[in-house]
Amino acid sequence: MKKFTPHLISLAVFLYSSISFAQTTTDIAVVDSTGVVNKKLTFGCGFGLSFVGGTNIGLSPNLMYAVSDKVSFGAGLQGNYTAIKDVQSTTTFGINLLTQYSPVKKLITLVEFAELNVNTKQETLNGDIKDNFWESILFVGAGLNVTNKIALGVKYNVLYKEDESVYTSPIIPFVNISF
Repeated sequence: MKKFTPHLISLAVFLYSSISFAQTTTDIAVVDSTGVVNKKLTFGCGFGLSFVGGTNIGLSPNLMYAVSDKVSFGAGLQGNYTAIKDVQSTTTFGINLLTQYSPVKKLITLVEFAELNVNTKQETLNGDIKDNFWESILFVGAGLNVTNKIALGVKYNVLYKEDESVYTSPIIPFVNISF
């Protein structure tokens, strides 16, 4: 028995040290709250900028809610300034409601209703002529999703009247960027 004692003691020390140094690990995940984003709610902004034949600056932020992968509803604000030096200037502000449908990932279709307050000032030889009125606009359009965040396309104003609309054409190109 004495011959086995050192071996038993060594075995007992080895087992005890293995047990006492064995550690249980617990995985802890830290979630950065700034990285948590509601994928159904997106902020977008359409814009326009042109200096051909005058100055045209437009901005239209919107908030969209995705009902599904294909359908989104939203609302937004719209502002636009157009001026032809020494001839006319127009400022519009309003709200819009829109629906987007994407039958496939790269294609987007939209229906947008906007109600705009229009202020115009025309410079004439007899003095300035000012006008203030409301205009209803109904756009139907289509475009391409260039990336997941950028869409380019055109929309058509169904309610367009040539001599009464604030727009010079019923067809309007659009760029929309979502964040």
